[in-house]
This record gives sequence, C-alpha cells and structure tokens, in this order.
Amino acid sequence: MPGLAQDLPRRKPGLWEITTNLSTLGGIDMTGQICIDAATDRMTMLSTGPLAAEACPKIDVQRSGDTVTIDAACTLAGKPATSHVVITGSFDAAYTMTATSQSEALPGGKMIITANTRWLGPCAADQKPGDMIMGGGVKLNILEMQKHGLSQGVPLPR
Repeated sequence: MPGLAQDLPRRKPGLWEITTNLSTLGGIDMTGQICIDAATDRMTMLSTGPLAAEACPKIDVQRSGDTVTIDAACTLAGKPATSHVVITGSFDAAYTMTATSQSEALPGGKMIITANTRWLGPCAADQKPGDMIMGGGVKLNILEMQKHGLSQGVPLPR
C-alpha cells in the first residue's frame, strides 16, 4: 500500500509512550513505549488497530488542519468490516487516536480503541527501532517478530 503510506501522518523518530484504552475489554488501559525510526513508523501506522492495511482494499485518508480521518472497508475473519479513525494533535509531540471498527467478526460487533501518544525524546542507547517496552518491563522487537512470522503488526500489551 505505497500510496496509503504517503498519506499517513509521520511521527517524529524517537521514543513514544502509548496509552491505549480498549472499550470492548471493559475500558482497560494499557501503557507501553515504542522506539521508532521512519521505516518502523510506516510499518506500525499501517498495522494499527484491528483492521490492518493488508485486510482493507479500500482506505480513504483525509486531512484537515491537525486532524487526520481514515475510513476503511475491510474483511476480518471472512466477514465485511469497517473502520473509522480520527487522529488529532501533533506528530512531533503528542496526539490522540480514536478508532471505531465494526464487524460481525468482532466481539459484540464493535470495537473502540482510544490511544493517547506522546513523544518522550530520543530512544535510549540500548534501544533499536521496533523495540517495544510493555507493562511489567517486557521488551520485544516488533520487526523481529514479523521476520519470524509471529505477529501481524503491533501486538497488544497484556
């Protein structure tokens, strides 16, 4: 999806903290950090949320000021699905993303994910692009996981 990658916002390279709330799981908050560079940013932006780009043949990205709206028509577990994502803020400092996805394949037919993201600074000396630090200090690299076929995008912290 090279055209889509050009339309998506680009985050500042470095260490980002992401606090995610999954309303379908009783509003559980999960916080983690990810070290990104330009290539890792593209990959994670294309695989954010339950409806990743490879499952969505129709994706429309619109920009208006500091707001990016993404609407997608997808297939999830063989069933039609839609996703509406609104991202507001600065991709150099902090932004909020709200994704609403609907499909018969989702628990309850609907999933709402809200993520508050802020830039913490450069990645630490012992971090490389793709390193994620999740709750409890668990560290993994999403690029390595994809090379080994262990992940379809960014895993959710547990």
